[in-house]
Amino acid sequence: MTLSDEERAAALEGLPEWRYDESERAIRRGYRFADFGEAFAFMTRAAIAAEKADHHPDWSNSWNKVEVALSTHSAGGVTGKDIALARAMDGFAGGLP
Repeated sequence: MTLSDEERAAALEGLPEWRYDESERAIRRGYRFADFGEAFAFMTRAAIAAEKADHHPDWSNSWNKVEVALSTHSAGGVTGKDIALARAMDGFAGGLP
């Protein structure tokens, strides 16, 4: 079940770098790292968490940049799974040197 506008806004208050993209019905964030190795390490950690949750991001990588969009396609928008994965990804990014 997708989050209501109010639930989504409240959840995003705790995820200040994430923004809601209404046209995609997804939350988005860009990450920047020192180099490709850090970006790839982040993606590896995030991929393992996503696989365990059976919830996979739409993302792209270009050298030290990773752009992420999270949406639960089967629900047609943002759900608690997206918020949980966004929090985990922020944690992985913060844990890099």
